[in-house]
This record gives sequence, C-alpha cells and structure tokens, in this order.
Amino acid sequence: MPSAVTSPIQDRKQTMDPAQLEDLPLFSGLSRRQRKTIAQHADEVDVAAGSKLVEQDRLANELYIIKTGSADVFDGEDLINQLGPGDVIGEIGVLETHKRTATVVATTPISAVVMYGPELTALEDSVPALFADLETLVRSRLHEGS
Repeated sequence: MPSAVTSPIQDRKQTMDPAQLEDLPLFSGLSRRQRKTIAQHADEVDVAAGSKLVEQDRLANELYIIKTGSADVFDGEDLINQLGPGDVIGEIGVLETHKRTATVVATTPISAVVMYGPELTALEDSVPALFADLETLVRSRLHEGS
C-alpha cells in the first residue's frame, strides 16, 4: 500500500459550482436549488496520486465524492474495492461509525467534492433526499462487508 502524505489535498477551490454537482449520481436527482444549497456547504479539492484520502481507524471528519480519478480501498493490507467517478468515500465514518472503516488511496490524481461533517449535517433538514441516499449507501456497504 502506498505511503501517506500529511494532507491528501493539493488544492482547494473556494467556490463550488452547483452545475458541477449535476453530473454526480449522488446529486443528479436533486433540484437545482438543492444543488446550490449543497454547493454552499462543499469544497472542490484536488488530491495527488498515491495520497491517502482516509486512513482506517482514524476519526472521520469528511466525505469525498470523486469527480475524476480513481482510488483503491484497503481493509488492512487487503485490496477490497476500487472506486472512480461518482463514488463516495467516507460516508460510513461520517454518518455511522465516526471512525474510518478502511483506507482509501488515490491511484490517479483525483478531483473531488469534499463535505465536512458539520457542513454535511447542516444540510439534513434542507436536503433530506441527500441523507436518504447516503443512508442507503451506508447500509449497502455495511451489508457487503458483513
């Protein structure tokens, strides 16, 4: 498994364009107004190949949605999944366990949407469909792992 860098984020763009969320499956079924609300609570980041986005057993503070690029998911040293555009990273830790259940390493440069825990939970009342989809994803992934 590649070694970690201190921060996986190479570049953070301060303004998230709501139109960029439309092409991501997690957000595609939401209204333009809901995507605009989400964009106000999200950042766009670039992550270098070889960087650990999340590390198993660490506290979970954010989740990522891959726009471009790919990543490998490890349970310990075992490769258990490969992720690409549209995939979500970190939802189990942020919404369920508060700790990372796996390590995710960028295999190519990644452009992603990042949402930090407090920003994400601030959306629960205004965009309940987002939470319903994330909860479905969490249940699905936890079921796969059992």
